[in-house]
Amino acid sequence: MSAHPKLRSFPDRLRQIALFEIGGLLLITPPFAWISGVPLTESLGLLALLALIAAIWNGCYNTCFDWIEGRLTGRSADRRPFRLRCLHALGFESGLLLLTLPVIVWWTTMGWVEALIADIGLAITYTVYALLFNMGYDRVFPIPQAAPTAAAGRVAERIDAAVPAERC
Repeated sequence: MSAHPKLRSFPDRLRQIALFEIGGLLLITPPFAWISGVPLTESLGLLALLALIAAIWNGCYNTCFDWIEGRLTGRSADRRPFRLRCLHALGFESGLLLLTLPVIVWWTTMGWVEALIADIGLAITYTVYALLFNMGYDRVFPIPQAAPTAAAGRVAERIDAAVPAERC
């Protein structure tokens, strides 16, 4: 396919990552400390380290996902259908779980099973947060669109028609 939709600029992607990670720390650290029994300051340190890991993963994953989606559909990320947003969030959190589980075990001295439960809890929480955050971010900061080509529009319409529009 010859149509290449615009991707987010590097400064825009940095803003997206920073807002996402700061918001996540503010929203998730207190309940994590309370539920896990890890003191608040240690929880903040752990979640800040996990946020750094997540920020690097976020930039890599979102850029690659957006690039692949754009090549396959001719559509930019801010026009992503809800079902694909669900798949996107699930893929992001699954990859992140693989990166963060060893860190939680090391930082908290939890066993692997306890750390896995804690990490799954964080992944579920962040999956919902990521879905809502990215939907909001795409609406507040849309990607300026270039005029679409007729071929790109037809391919995107066929893909949208093939994916049922019902719930995620």
